[in-house]
Amino acid sequence: MLAVDNVRGMRNKNPMNVVKTSIDWDGKVKGDDPTFETFKSHSYGIRAGAKLLVNYQKLHGINTISGLLNRYAPAHENPTSAYVGFVANAVGVDANQEINVKDHLYKIVKAIIRFEIGDMPFSSFYIKQSIKEFV
Repeated sequence: MLAVDNVRGMRNKNPMNVVKTSIDWDGKVKGDDPTFETFKSHSYGIRAGAKLLVNYQKLHGINTISGLLNRYAPAHENPTSAYVGFVANAVGVDANQEINVKDHLYKIVKAIIRFEIGDMPFSSFYIKQSIKEFV
């Protein structure tokens, strides 16, 4: 058993803590969590989070780490400035530098998982397989 197995994002198989919406995500299952989606595997949870990030750029023109995380993890729910700094540092870019999200998606996803659940229980291969359709 991993130290993070009982963390909310792991229990829900949603390590990026994608908030519940009306979206019919691939792999979404009925869960008891009133706030966050529940998936049938961690891979589906990672995929949903990655799809959100890609769509923030594609549909809304958001192309900075700061912009992505201010939408993904708004300040009324999260310590967003710390979150932005953490992810920007992990990706190796300035928080307000314009980027192509797809070019940095793996590092962004990996940093979000680490920030959300406090650890990285997934291999690089697992994450890359979960997001491969977006890069």
